[in-house]
Amino acid sequence: MTAIKENSTSNANRRSSKATCPVSFVMSKIGGHWKPIILFHLLSGPKRYSELKRLIPAVTEKMLIQHLKEMQEDILVIRKAENVIPPFVTYSLSAEGEQLRPILDEMVKWADARDFKPQ
Repeated sequence: MTAIKENSTSNANRRSSKATCPVSFVMSKIGGHWKPIILFHLLSGPKRYSELKRLIPAVTEKMLIQHLKEMQEDILVIRKAENVIPPFVTYSLSAEGEQLRPILDEMVKWADARDFKPQ
């Protein structure tokens, strides 16, 4: 896999968009397919990695780990590891992540208004 050039036009456009558009900034933090779903499941309380994997069976381990790490870096998710064997790690929303609750709630309302039926 080739590395992405930091000074490419695409990266420059992305940085410019993030700096000037609030929607682009938010999407850089919670965008993509899996991040909003992970956040949605964490709304109901802390979850272990295995619980998240069970709740979102279609996500690959690589993507789940990657998104959890990115959301930790963005201070949306808190990772708490207890020093026991086997390791006991839980993920929960940070105060910053908790502020996304109204946005995620509105997404749920929007889906419900369009006759969303869980399968």
